Amino acid sequence: MSKHIIPALLALCSLQQVQAQTVVHRDAEIEAMVKEVSSDSLKAYIDKLVSFGTRHTLSAATDKKRGIGASREWVVEKFKEWGKASNGRMTAFVDTTTLQPDGRRVNTPTLLGNAMGILKGTDPANNRVYIISGHIDSRVTDVMNAKSEAPGANDDGSGVAAVMECARIMSKHNFPATIIFVAVSGEEQGLLGAGYLAEKAKKEGWNIDGLLNNDIMGSNNSSETNIIDNTRLRVFSEGMPAFELDKAAASIRNMGQENDGRPRQLARYVKEVGERYVDNLEVMLIYRNDRFLRGGDHTPFVQRGFAAVRLTEMNENFNHQHQDLRTEKGIEYGDYARFMDFEYLRKNTAVNLSTLANLAKAPAIPQEVKVDVKELTNSTYLYWKAPKSGNPSGYYILMRETSAPMWQKKFFTKETSIRLPYSKDNYFFAVQAVSADGNESMPVIPAVGR
Repeated sequence: MSKHIIPALLALCSLQQVQAQTVVHRDAEIEAMVKEVSSDSLKAYIDKLVSFGTRHTLSAATDKKRGIGASREWVVEKFKEWGKASNGRMTAFVDTTTLQPDGRRVNTPTLLGNAMGILKGTDPANNRVYIISGHIDSRVTDVMNAKSEAPGANDDGSGVAAVMECARIMSKHNFPATIIFVAVSGEEQGLLGAGYLAEKAKKEGWNIDGLLNNDIMGSNNSSETNIIDNTRLRVFSEGMPAFELDKAAASIRNMGQENDGRPRQLARYVKEVGERYVDNLEVMLIYRNDRFLRGGDHTPFVQRGFAAVRLTEMNENFNHQHQDLRTEKGIEYGDYARFMDFEYLRKNTAVNLSTLANLAKAPAIPQEVKVDVKELTNSTYLYWKAPKSGNPSGYYILMRETSAPMWQKKFFTKETSIRLPYSKDNYFFAVQAVSADGNESMPVIPAVGR
């Protein structure tokens, strides 16, 4: 054989091996939406939010140019503008309630308002709701100071900008499920706007399948340690349910599911899907509901049994949070846009968008998922019923070792049952419905079936 032919054959074999490798599957529509996320747009939103001077919850509600009222009305107007591309499916308004003085962080009757944009799902039989939130209010050192300049660029202009950019892009697309874009008020006064919305959702029976709360997500550097890193994003999630734990505790203990609460499942989903669509970013799962000494707007939802998580930058700079605007000993304090990294914010926003889109395009979750335990086996038999809405092309069965943080194996079937050659004693399992485009529902942990 010619010495020239051998290298050619080796090259051909190498090419065939490369072509045979499994690649990450990206839904073309979602991939195109992710590419639309613009750092310039995000900066423009934040610059406008900063221009309102202060967005303190107790600041002016009726001034047209300054304060919380003007800022939330501007967000709603942007939602309405983008809603023109939705064929009437997107509506927007300020959802208000009056707060009475509480002896803590509300000292006068206050009109609390959440800026809401609702993109109605296209499937009338599908009542699933997904929410993306950020808080529009800002503050300085004194939480009761409603007069001083409080730019709030990163805390939480970054979260509101992410909400707005997702609304701008997603309003042009159709999703079977409903997506709510909300800039809540009252976060700095005690999660008041989120608490109002969560209680309303609970009373009205909203089927919230997931909430992504974005708070402080646009700075790449830390105070004290001086770390600079725009390649990691934290997702905080609780493991044990805050809602009716007493009723669920026995089952959780028996099944060993202390690490499988609904928020924790959502966090895993954010990591898998976010890293699928966003390059040069690692989603870090933090096994806590939130940080020490701080709170977030996902918590009122978690407390009412909804799957909700918090997305936050990896390294916080406390010189630019909750600070009066000043310079001391050569250090500039204050939450200005110039301290932010808008490419980092672009990536973090894209994680939100891809996660929301994948969830909203997926079928609903499979129903009555069970694992058969009526006899001793070294295999696992799982069975379930079809989702209440959507037309799944099949189902993924997820599997991981009991000590593993993420799902490790994935099996596909078009049936509503499967037997796997892995012992139910040694692994955790879950089932997802999947669309023809590969969009997965939230995973469902099986209950005991006999």
